[in-house]
Amino acid sequence: MGVAIGYAPGALARYADWHRVGAPCRDDAESPFAGLLGERWLFLPPATRRRFLRKIEAGACVSYLGEVAECRISRAGWLLAQGARLIGAPLPLGTDIGVSASVSVTADADGQGQYWTRQYGRAQGFPQVIHSAKRFAGPTGIEEYLGLGVGIALRLEEAGGALLFVSDHYFLKLGGLVFRAMYGPGEAVEE
Repeated sequence: MGVAIGYAPGALARYADWHRVGAPCRDDAESPFAGLLGERWLFLPPATRRRFLRKIEAGACVSYLGEVAECRISRAGWLLAQGARLIGAPLPLGTDIGVSASVSVTADADGQGQYWTRQYGRAQGFPQVIHSAKRFAGPTGIEEYLGLGVGIALRLEEAGGALLFVSDHYFLKLGGLVFRAMYGPGEAVEE
């Protein structure tokens, strides 16, 4: 006896008015990324500036595709990344280069931050997927939350036309208390 799979009449009607939510570019003066980078913002290539000028609205998702060009990790960083598997592996675990990379960015509910989902291919095995939230807050103006109260305070820098997310320090939020470490993991480059 066969089973018919389908939709009840009218079940898809709620999607009739669906439309893609936009992510329009805003002026430099309105971009939190431009504000944090200051005058060095103008040293970035136009394509990079456009990427970070987008105002991702609630319900929108913007995706970027590329490949891993460079990845270095110290022994201490590797140990930290392995330990961070306990909170969902929010740090890269491998150093493969020339593998695919994709980033999808959505806005959080109040529009003050963004959720980033990064997928890094590997030379062998399944790709690693990293989820984090970036908020425009804290002593450096931008923080990345990794999970279970663990985060990284970031600084934006420009070097040779590339946008760098440089870690300032790790922190741990427990209730209303914030504990800040004196070191950070390194830097990530966006081109």
